[in-house]
Amino acid sequence: MRTILNVIWLILSGFWLFLGYLLAGLLLCITIIGIPFGIAAFRIGVYALWPFGYTTVERRDAGAASCVGNVLWLILAGWWLAIAHIVTGIALCLTIIGIPFGIANFKLIPISLFPLGREIVPSDEPFVTR
Repeated sequence: MRTILNVIWLILSGFWLFLGYLLAGLLLCITIIGIPFGIAAFRIGVYALWPFGYTTVERRDAGAASCVGNVLWLILAGWWLAIAHIVTGIALCLTIIGIPFGIANFKLIPISLFPLGREIVPSDEPFVTR
């Protein structure tokens, strides 16, 4: 079932969201300071490409640097990516078939706003200690 949902997701919105994250990551990797943010954008882009079967959990070892990084991310790229998720989610919720995909878009908003200090794990092991 996950594969079918991921393929439909890829066609409806996943590819375009992936391109948005790819663009944000490339723009952020221009400077040396932005490289960690660009890597986070690439990581979330892959998650936005195939979201079904995965979830995000907070990392226990994330410290104050992730908090500061999240504030910078929010200013530099987070708002634009969250707006893309909101617009795509609303558009998908206009049809009955698209409602699960719209909800999946809305679930991506928190990680698009604050990606640092979070880890993407398979859905069947969100509480496994790493």
